[in-house]
Amino acid sequence: MKKLYLKLTGLCISLLCLYNGAFAQLPPTIPIWDANKVTLGLHKITKDVYAIVPTTAETETTKGIPQATNGGFIVGDKGVLLIEVMLTKRLYDQEIKLIRSVTDKPIIYAINTSDHGDHCFGNYLLPASTIIIQNEFAKDNLAKNYEGIKQFMVGLFGKGRGIENTVYRPADLTIPKNGSMKIDMGGGKIVELLNISPAQSQADLFVWMPNQKAFWAGNPFIAESPAIPWLFDGVFLEPAANLKKVYDFLLDDAIIIPGHGRITNKAGIKYTIDYVEELKNEVTAAVDKGLTLEQTKEAVKMKDYDKGYVLFNWLHYNYNLPNAYKDISNNKKK
Repeated sequence: MKKLYLKLTGLCISLLCLYNGAFAQLPPTIPIWDANKVTLGLHKITKDVYAIVPTTAETETTKGIPQATNGGFIVGDKGVLLIEVMLTKRLYDQEIKLIRSVTDKPIIYAINTSDHGDHCFGNYLLPASTIIIQNEFAKDNLAKNYEGIKQFMVGLFGKGRGIENTVYRPADLTIPKNGSMKIDMGGGKIVELLNISPAQSQADLFVWMPNQKAFWAGNPFIAESPAIPWLFDGVFLEPAANLKKVYDFLLDDAIIIPGHGRITNKAGIKYTIDYVEELKNEVTAAVDKGLTLEQTKEAVKMKDYDKGYVLFNWLHYNYNLPNAYKDISNNKKK
């Protein structure tokens, strides 16, 4: 019994370390978006390539209203590659219905671009034969901390949405940091999976189709203006560099499916880059002046980027700015 108590205590401590940051200050609205009300829609990108996007995204994204998770799928010669499996069975079932409106081919691959539950909790509903692919860190973190991540999701998206019913299913293949994988779906449909992390978190995975110029950006590029990035993971300088690296990699005419929000283009995600660069510059200036964190919060309000996103204050003052301050201060001491 004593050993069990110690084991559980250690687990609780590790989960608190991972998720206390996200609960230090609750978002202004819970749920951030309601999984019981979301309706997913189908958007054809090109032949055999589709995005799955909430039906409200087109009208609400630029109003600063947070949107549910985007996904997509590619129909190949032998089957379907699915991008994202959604937060709950209700949303997963909608996704499958949209796929079946196009093809009856089996789902042979499923890609999770994050270890956040809205991208991966539907894995347990996939056919046993489906090969699930994740960032290496994502698999490890989900294996160790699934129940903690589940509570994190309930905290953001509310009880009674079906999150509690999800069951952990591990990935079959993983991609290490700075690694990549190519999947040939046939007919010129090459899918490249890129682990350029952290860009939002250590669990990021990007999906790029070079011939179709389609890019699933995941949580690092969460949506167009007025949305700002969600830098939860306690670091800033490496995500800032990786966001710029990804942005510079993209073609000017790339079709961008962000993690949440309407389909856009490279110009549409530049707001994220501009916000991060301005935050870096202003916090660096504050650190150089010897300001404390609280003084920096007073000085670095970045009102030019506070354009109506309902989560701006929650993210900017509780996560993005403090993480920038910590990283920049520590870097200055080296």
